[in-house]
Amino acid sequence: MKEVFLFLSVGLASAVEFVEALTIVLAVGLTRQWRSTLIGVAAAAAALGVGVAIFGAALVAFVPIDALRLVVGGFLLVFGLQWVRKAVLRAAGRKAPHDEDKIFAREREEAAQHAVVAQGMDWYAFTVSFKGVFLEGAEVAFIVVTFGTNAKNIPLAALGALVAAVLVIGAGVLLHRPLSAVPENTLKFAVGLMLTTFGAFWAGEGLGVSWPGEDLAILGLLAIFVAASWFAVWAVRPRPVKTPAPAQLRPHPGD
Repeated sequence: MKEVFLFLSVGLASAVEFVEALTIVLAVGLTRQWRSTLIGVAAAAAALGVGVAIFGAALVAFVPIDALRLVVGGFLLVFGLQWVRKAVLRAAGRKAPHDEDKIFAREREEAAQHAVVAQGMDWYAFTVSFKGVFLEGAEVAFIVVTFGTNAKNIPLAALGALVAAVLVIGAGVLLHRPLSAVPENTLKFAVGLMLTTFGAFWAGEGLGVSWPGEDLAILGLLAIFVAASWFAVWAVRPRPVKTPAPAQLRPHPGD
């Protein structure tokens, strides 16, 4: 049970981040120069790979598992609740949905404002693609390392991220356009709930809580957070303002 949730949580969270990184890479590559853009992507991926290897090994070797679960669980709980808060506001109509088409258009407009380098290294394309992939990839790396270390199964967590990367990148290569058809806002809602659930579960384990049903308690926590989030959507949804009916005019005594 825990392995299934681990794979799905890491995969969905990674897919969201990869979609956002893909939008930036496509915008820069289509507008400027693919060679420099892809070099930036490769450099960011290499830097993240080294960071994951070092950070993951250090966590496993030097941090006690209970302390790790408490700290990481707390971070995931805060991180997940932020995603849930934004998803609740979007679902309730209080916040504009995340729109990859608009982001793609904005990135292309910004890229077009700089002179295109026909030959040699296009440092603008390299920098933007490196920054986009590194920042989005850093969140994926954090999720892979923390989830994998807490569950004592980093390879499975890494596999979930790898599958997400292959699916998103493959779709981007085939379509050559941002994946605006992907229900990213729904995915973010689901991922936020999963991060919150795992954060609460692991933080509880770090504090010495003995969960009833052990791993099955994850399902119970998830159900509680789902119910609470949809109640929050209902509670914050704008209500139509009722216009009071005009008061009937009574004849004035002097009339």
